[in-house]
Amino acid sequence: MADKEEFLKEFGDYYGYPNASKSIDEIRASEFKRLTDTVYLDHAGATLYSELQMEAVFKDLSTNVYGNPHSQSDSSSATSDIVREARRQVLDYCNASQKDYKCIFTSGATAALKLIGENFPWSCNSTFMYTMENHNSVLGLREYALSQGAAAFAVDINEAVDQDGASRNSLTSVKVSQHSVQRRNEAKVLEGAAIGDAYNLFAFPSECNFSGMRFGLDLVNIVKQNAEIFLEGSPYSKGRWMVLIDAAKGCATRPPDLSLYPADFVVISFYKLFGYPTGLGALIIRNDAAKLLKKTYFSGGTVAASIADIDFVRRREGVEEHFEDGTISFLSIASIRHGFKILNNLTTSAMCRHTMSLTMFLKKKLLALRHENGATVCTLYGNCALKVSMHESGSIVSFNLKRPDGSWFGCREVEKLASLSGIQLRTGCFCNPGACAKYLGLSHSDLLSNLEAGHVCWDDNDVINGKPTGAVRVSFGYMSTYEDAKKFIDFIRSSFVSIPSEFEKGYLLRSKSIPYTSEGLEDRLSSSGCRLKSINIYPIKSCAGFSVKNWPLSNTGLQYDREWLLKSLTGEILTQKKVPEMSLINTFINIKQQILSVESPHCKSKLQIKLDSDSYLFGKEEFYLHNQRYEVQCYENEINQWFSDAVGQPCTLVRCCQSEYYCSLNNNRSVGMCRDVDSRVNFANEAQFLLISEESVSDLNNRLSSNTKKFSGNGTPCVNPMRFRPNLIISGAEPYAEDGWRNLRIGNTYFSSLGGCNRCQMINFYQQTGQVKKTNEPLATLASYRRVKGKILFGILLRYDPGNKAELDTNSWLKVGDEVHPNSK
Repeated sequence: MADKEEFLKEFGDYYGYPNASKSIDEIRASEFKRLTDTVYLDHAGATLYSELQMEAVFKDLSTNVYGNPHSQSDSSSATSDIVREARRQVLDYCNASQKDYKCIFTSGATAALKLIGENFPWSCNSTFMYTMENHNSVLGLREYALSQGAAAFAVDINEAVDQDGASRNSLTSVKVSQHSVQRRNEAKVLEGAAIGDAYNLFAFPSECNFSGMRFGLDLVNIVKQNAEIFLEGSPYSKGRWMVLIDAAKGCATRPPDLSLYPADFVVISFYKLFGYPTGLGALIIRNDAAKLLKKTYFSGGTVAASIADIDFVRRREGVEEHFEDGTISFLSIASIRHGFKILNNLTTSAMCRHTMSLTMFLKKKLLALRHENGATVCTLYGNCALKVSMHESGSIVSFNLKRPDGSWFGCREVEKLASLSGIQLRTGCFCNPGACAKYLGLSHSDLLSNLEAGHVCWDDNDVINGKPTGAVRVSFGYMSTYEDAKKFIDFIRSSFVSIPSEFEKGYLLRSKSIPYTSEGLEDRLSSSGCRLKSINIYPIKSCAGFSVKNWPLSNTGLQYDREWLLKSLTGEILTQKKVPEMSLINTFINIKQQILSVESPHCKSKLQIKLDSDSYLFGKEEFYLHNQRYEVQCYENEINQWFSDAVGQPCTLVRCCQSEYYCSLNNNRSVGMCRDVDSRVNFANEAQFLLISEESVSDLNNRLSSNTKKFSGNGTPCVNPMRFRPNLIISGAEPYAEDGWRNLRIGNTYFSSLGGCNRCQMINFYQQTGQVKKTNEPLATLASYRRVKGKILFGILLRYDPGNKAELDTNSWLKVGDEVHPNSK
């Protein structure tokens, strides 16, 4: 409570809704009960709908009859009235006069932008200017401009700030830096065309969705009235300038006042405002700007009359009717009034103050974090001033984290661990490449080399060549609370801040390399009788496996291990991550009879496939997985139908018959190195074998039990070693001793260690009463002490090491009870 009192002492004048009918705590308790165990911090991506809002929507739709508005029936007329009122609400929200502006409903903010780009009067004398901090949906307008011969360029805008933190939005206080001009096909100015008659477009966001920085809306008046001074006499400043505001993010807490800043176009998205409905946006357009848009296509609802067999069409006069193709999403439009009711009750000014208080609090706490060596933990992006009066600061905090040695934590690592702690946020570039490159200091060559390295949007390549490729973004909504921000700060402090600690039994892994004591390790393990306890084979990738006392080896690992997999009809590989029910499919191979038996609770009969028979085969095909080309055998429809019934979706079974790599492994085998490409592997994700230790599992279970008792007072079921899908289970070693093994001998067979196995959410799935369920454990507990530079390690990956032999002895077998002789040197 002391922490919250300190927060309220500093931010109490801004936090909560003292003049509303409900306090912030009452709003959360009555309207967002589903957030009890979740900290939701991605409101810039999509804010949350209120449960009372949805009750009102459901009551409205279940008690009223709304018909297609393109008709004269009573139900259609009722819908038209609702739509008309919704347009007024949208215009009122942005203080736009119905005399000067119209509201066009679209399928989203992106569709509204596309409408502008398709119909804007571009010419070879036009210019499209946009700030670096723009969403890809705005950058896409450049394609329309360039294709019509127009020029396009990005600008950086800096506004001078007073001592009290307020921006001085005069023309002289705005500094513009122009990037290189882009043209396509060396377009030339038309002879005799007056440049002054050309139409130009300037686009900027009211709030940057990467950094949260707000742009001064005086830019509207400055560009429209003083473009030549604004661009310092640039030849591209001529002509008539029109201004577009992307308010998809900024509208949630500070809608533009169009009576003061008469932009020509404003795009908004309703799920960013109040969570529901999705798939609905609006374009607010000035009447004189609407007259300039050159629309080609016509559709139902946009024409007064047309004749089918001759070139004749008479378009409707109304702006909305002219641009809204087809039947509008009238049920969604009918629902937005229930969202506006919430915003109007709380008021946007109160929501702005509320979210700003949380933003400033979080920034202050993040900037104060220090590692034990005094190094800063957090690098913030955008305007980092901590004065609440700063109009530039929105509801977003964007940042990256550093280790004590100055290297970066990957943003995906932060997102992964946050999810395990019940915290939902977003990482990456947020579809804003200009802001991302600007704040992260990524040059054009950096961006291109990252692309060459395989990095694309939404992937896991979060640090390349020592530089982050994206950031962590936390964003607040009108229903966010101090407790949300506090839980996030506590998570960052406990997960990423290095503090003096006792390395419990030497197993703590965080940012340091895996510790182990190599001296006398082999002698100690030999004398303690370390042995092979279990052998497990998983014939079909992601399906259940079976245990055996002994089993032959092949040049891909254990014979038949991961030799089959299931594919969807679109070619997607099915795994437990996507189809958890696959864990209910039991498999067994009778090696003497050469039969693969498969059972599922969703299938009445057991499926038996002869391994040495071609009667089931339906041909061969090729596909690529993990940079490896596979030649596979396909099965007939009867077998595919059995598996389709088992997993609840159409799929096909394929068997690996040949594979070939098209890449080579880096010689620097660091801890946690991924896929083994120096040896043949069937459909295993990383290596031929996965080994875990019973003692390591026992230590994990002790920690799970301790954590559960600490937080809930109840015990927790032990995690079975099979949860980790190991091929080999050993016993007799110290917990995590396997981390330090370089190679080992099991019986008479030699293996090389490829390092730790990076665990994923798959180990959190478990079966209970024939159903697949999921928790955050054991991955959350493993993350607290088994983390190495973004990887959560448990168990080690092995490959067969032939030693002096040219290839594997095909008569080699592994047997339960074989002695294990490791070597850590």
